[in-house]
Amino acid sequence: MYLRHLELQNFRSWKDCRIDLKPGVHLFVGRNGFGKTNIVEAIGYVSHLGSHRVSGDGPLVRQGQEQARISATAVNQGRELTAHLLLKRRGANLGQINRTRLKSPRELLGVVQSVLFSPEDLALVRGEPEERRRYLDHVIASQRPRLAGIKADYNHVLRQRNSLLKSANVALRRGYGGSGESALLTLDTWDAQLAALGGHLMQARIELIGQLQPLVHEAYARIAPESRPASISYKPSVSLVGVDETSPEILEALMLAELGVKRDKEIDRGMSLVGPHRDDLDVLLGDYPAKGFASHGETWSMALALRLAEFEVLRSMGTDPVLILDDVFAELDAKRRQRLVEVTQEAEQVLITAAVGDDLPDGLQSTEVHRHQVSMEDTEEGRISLLDA
Repeated sequence: MYLRHLELQNFRSWKDCRIDLKPGVHLFVGRNGFGKTNIVEAIGYVSHLGSHRVSGDGPLVRQGQEQARISATAVNQGRELTAHLLLKRRGANLGQINRTRLKSPRELLGVVQSVLFSPEDLALVRGEPEERRRYLDHVIASQRPRLAGIKADYNHVLRQRNSLLKSANVALRRGYGGSGESALLTLDTWDAQLAALGGHLMQARIELIGQLQPLVHEAYARIAPESRPASISYKPSVSLVGVDETSPEILEALMLAELGVKRDKEIDRGMSLVGPHRDDLDVLLGDYPAKGFASHGETWSMALALRLAEFEVLRSMGTDPVLILDDVFAELDAKRRQRLVEVTQEAEQVLITAAVGDDLPDGLQSTEVHRHQVSMEDTEEGRISLLDA
């Protein structure tokens, strides 16, 4: 897969951006803060319906504007589709493929597939469990877009359940047979929906980790052969001890049982303590968790291994995702740079951002590179990014 054309309107620092792209390597060069990362962030957003830098959409809309637009034309094995995404500062976003308006932006998933490696990826190792859950769910949505809808439904049920635990806390404590019975019956309903949806999400994560584990191990060994072996494993909020085989139905039953055990504690705390939203991905070096025990170099290597494994998983589906390297070569030593160079030579299209052209490794200097210079201009509407001709 490769992007043939990209258009941005009022996206972050870009009032208007139009770029024609080709297969191969594209380098976006510009000083820090000039907007080169905003370009690849937009591509990542239309791929995953989320930013790798912020959790909400508000910062993505240029200051003083109410909406932003991303249009990306992707060519996949000769078939060309254009994904249009309208981001609103307030209200629901809108999606469109070619001229067809979509019921939900989630239907855009799969039109553009990309893997983005950035300095923020250190959070996959050092950060909170939410970062690792987001990583898994992004890959799952790229593989099976239908599961993005299940994840959205799960999040809706979770919000409703948490709201009930907080707002009806006193009534829930009164128990069945009294004034709290209605609230408890409603909680039972939310429990059933949470477990049904959660079982599908947990099963998808378990299957994905089965794919990723050998790829992470291999990628890390190639990047840092002198280090301890790397591995990953799933850490669910329900016990899988003694469970030889999992299925959505088995995981649903385990969730329901655990929700029953934790009900009093959940009522006391006013929050849901069981489900995929409480799970984690254990990232290990040898027998120790990488978080807290890995050196800076080992952390970079592990983050890189996770992204390279993601690239290989998506590639195994028959299409090379667009590989995006956001300002990372300056942070990597020669060995890690070389491993990334090897991957870029395999990918159909690679987009690289760098503050200076010299950050490009020697292995890519001999490759034909399409260079794009990014600058910034002060206008009456504020500072805007520009692509120099």
